[in-house]
Amino acid sequence: EVQVVESGGGLVQAGGSLRLSCSTSGFTTNDYHIGWFRQAPGKAREGVSCISRNDNRTSYADYVKGRFTISYNNAENTVTLQMNSLKFEDTAVYYCAAGPWCGVYYWGGMKYWGKGTLVTVSS
Repeated sequence: EVQVVESGGGLVQAGGSLRLSCSTSGFTTNDYHIGWFRQAPGKAREGVSCISRNDNRTSYADYVKGRFTISYNNAENTVTLQMNSLKFEDTAVYYCAAGPWCGVYYWGGMKYWGKGTLVTVSS
């Protein structure tokens, strides 16, 4: 059974940084993708960033490009989302997901989802 678990959310001031981690278990191969998505109160879910576990190719939504970095930590078998220069509008529940493919604007390939971690950016 595949499991996805996020960690690292919290409260940070605007302009600050926060690091989220996503651990996965249950995959039998490296042929899958990991994505970060978020949902702010009263708003629709939106994509943030994706990484391919196979070749580490990454993609970012325009509204986080240059501020967020996704990477795979081989030693810990986790995917990290480093968030810098945080803005009030980054406040949301952040979800990690895994599946056969990932797109920051369409996440139909994300099959397994974590329960989310709350990121609150104070202005």
